Amino acid sequence: MVKMDNKENIEAENNDTNEQEKINIAKEIFSWVRLVIAAFLIAFLLTHFVIVNAEVPTGSMENTIPTGSRLIGSRLTYNFSDPERFDIIIFKAPDSPEENYVKRLIGLPGETVMIDDAKITIKTVDGEYIELEEDYLKEEWKDGTGPYTYEVPEDCYFMLGDNRNNSNDARKWINTFVTRDALVGKVEVLYFPFTAFKWLGNENYKTIDVTD
Repeated sequence: MVKMDNKENIEAENNDTNEQEKINIAKEIFSWVRLVIAAFLIAFLLTHFVIVNAEVPTGSMENTIPTGSRLIGSRLTYNFSDPERFDIIIFKAPDSPEENYVKRLIGLPGETVMIDDAKITIKTVDGEYIELEEDYLKEEWKDGTGPYTYEVPEDCYFMLGDNRNNSNDARKWINTFVTRDALVGKVEVLYFPFTAFKWLGNENYKTIDVTD
């Protein structure tokens, strides 16, 4: 009788152990599921509201951004400050809003942009004239060198690529200007290829005051 009781106790203990193992496995699975869901939600929120991950498939921004590079931009920057001249920006293409483009901001709202003989002169909203020092250009500018004059509307921006001889930019678009609500984000870093890694959001460029 005692032997029978011992056998039953052992079986009960084994059953309890198996049940506990099942509970522990279920808890572990649930923990992993929660972790995956949390990671997915964080990634979703980051990529839709904080950062934008973009690939540049063409050479329109060379040599600043090589063909095939991948970039990270900030979606939040222009929620707190206005775009500045020379910013590299990801935006919805004026002629095909389903596509994103990456170009450099040249002309600000209310300005007049004049291109002549591969030189850019800008009449600012204050009536001053400035000439851009464009050390970032890939090579000597020979294609689409002007003379052109563009009056940038309010709440709009004038964008050009750094590779002026091979860039589909404001000089060629039907809808010349990029509206404020078409801006997706300011480019901050080039992270791929790793050998070309660099920060792009804090570069400084100069203008020359040519006001008479």
